[in-house]
Amino acid sequence: MQYKLFMLLLGCKPKGRNTEQHDIFFGIAAHLKALSGDIADFWPEVKGKIHIDAWREVNYVDGFKIEAKEKPSNEEAGGKEKLFFLNLGGYKKDDFEEYHYKILQVCGDKGAAIQRAKQTAFYQHTGFEGAVSHIDDKYGVDVDDIYEIADILPQKFKEQYSIIISKADAIQHDELHLGYLTLEKLKGNIVSRSDHSRAAIKYKKNIIPLREPRVKHCYLLFSFPSS
Repeated sequence: MQYKLFMLLLGCKPKGRNTEQHDIFFGIAAHLKALSGDIADFWPEVKGKIHIDAWREVNYVDGFKIEAKEKPSNEEAGGKEKLFFLNLGGYKKDDFEEYHYKILQVCGDKGAAIQRAKQTAFYQHTGFEGAVSHIDDKYGVDVDDIYEIADILPQKFKEQYSIIISKADAIQHDELHLGYLTLEKLKGNIVSRSDHSRAAIKYKKNIIPLREPRVKHCYLLFSFPSS
């Protein structure tokens, strides 16, 4: 079975909070649906009331191929290059908000990853003509968090899998999936179906028929004067 590394942006509103909270979750599975239980365990205080705002199947980063292999693996996981997650934080003048930019990088160490992030990330995403981005702490740009992916994986994944990094044959980019996806929908508890005669919603084995639209026939009567 082929396993994949997934990166998810999770959202929820814990009790006592005034705004929606977000965090990044990394997991390894054959497909996204298989991670539903691990997602719930990641944020237990919200009791499964979590949604996914974005997700990515991590296959390629910076010209490298990323693979997840079951332990023990014949392929060496402890090479020179490592996979890092960086969370960049920054501010805009007169805007009551802290902005974040989340990236993955393949580098030899954390220092190199930080230098690359400051050199390229904000220029690609926040710069525009007449207002070039400044990658500098004094302008309100900072690296809030940086982790090696293998370090922040949940313990069960650390014990079961290794992350293998190898040079890719060609530059490729992962697809980013954006949009609101509830944990219940991910689990597959809600399924919709329709046929020619009726529509129904299936929720946890309960079928709730929907009313069929009633169509009334209308007739137009014309009368013509006799000649």
